[in-house]
Amino acid sequence: MILFNCDYSEGAHPSILNKLAQTNLEQTPGYGNDPYCRQAVKLIQDACHTPQADVHFLCGGTQTNLTVIAACLRPYQCVISADTGHINVHETGAIEATGHRIFSLPSTEGKITAEQISRVCKEHWAEDNPEFSPQPKLVYLSFPTEYGTLYSKEELSAIRRVCDENNLFLFIDGARLGYGLEASGNNVSLPDIAAVADIFYIGGTKLGALLGEAVVIPNAKLKKDFRYFMKQKGAILAKGRVLGLQFVALFENNLYFELAKHANQQALRIRQACEEAGFRLGYNSSTNQQFVIFPNRILAKLEENYIFAHTQNISKNETLVRICTSWATREEDVKQLILDIQKYAGK
Repeated sequence: MILFNCDYSEGAHPSILNKLAQTNLEQTPGYGNDPYCRQAVKLIQDACHTPQADVHFLCGGTQTNLTVIAACLRPYQCVISADTGHINVHETGAIEATGHRIFSLPSTEGKITAEQISRVCKEHWAEDNPEFSPQPKLVYLSFPTEYGTLYSKEELSAIRRVCDENNLFLFIDGARLGYGLEASGNNVSLPDIAAVADIFYIGGTKLGALLGEAVVIPNAKLKKDFRYFMKQKGAILAKGRVLGLQFVALFENNLYFELAKHANQQALRIRQACEEAGFRLGYNSSTNQQFVIFPNRILAKLEENYIFAHTQNISKNETLVRICTSWATREEDVKQLILDIQKYAGK
């Protein structure tokens, strides 16, 4: 079976494994206080054009979202998110478990707007007793979204303005950030993300690393005591160099972006084949996640050799699936999938 259901099925890029092996018997300080973490911090600061930003390395996406949101909010405050946001649908109530409400907004292809956010704030402060409901304080976005769609630079700028007008922090979940940045039609750069967000992270787990996410904090207000929150949430790794080394490998020779570009190119080849075969798309994604509506009879044939992620039953005869490529997706696997799509579609 060939897996096209997620972008973390493989282990790690060979350059990362080589670095880990080469430095295996070195003795270094723990908890991220080693020279490799310091090197990774500098590489990320340079890539983001934010020499003033703090950078911290955590293990996984849910842990990162939990830690960041806990650090941003007082106990009576809430986070605004798309109803499709990862924190709202795929994290087992982790945010609510900290005592913080997620104020979810209806999304369009995974995105929310500046106008929606503004309305939430206006309605809250227009209440006779606003202190009787959670206070909006943080906006959570994903780039790309759960559907592989992208916010434009203009959309992010509009959301930033609303955040400034309403004293909100802006947090961008970048678990798949590289795939979004390297997507065709994208007009947002990594420095743009760093300029618009108060806090965001660069995902490694889904883009070439064994594990690891790099939290970047441009806003000085959120830097203080962040490591206290990390420790409380179990997010400080004793062997912190394991994370730092991986981000050195990903950022020292532009590898992070090259791997993302490869995954996107393979995904768009599959998308083109599906469209040419007459299959409809669920969402207009130019990233490594493609959402295709297959007749069930054809899907059954394909699933004899491939694994996809089922997302929605469109009708009794059709199913929406996610086809997900990764930094390690092989050309020959994509070629064979395309041939099988053409064969079963009768093209």
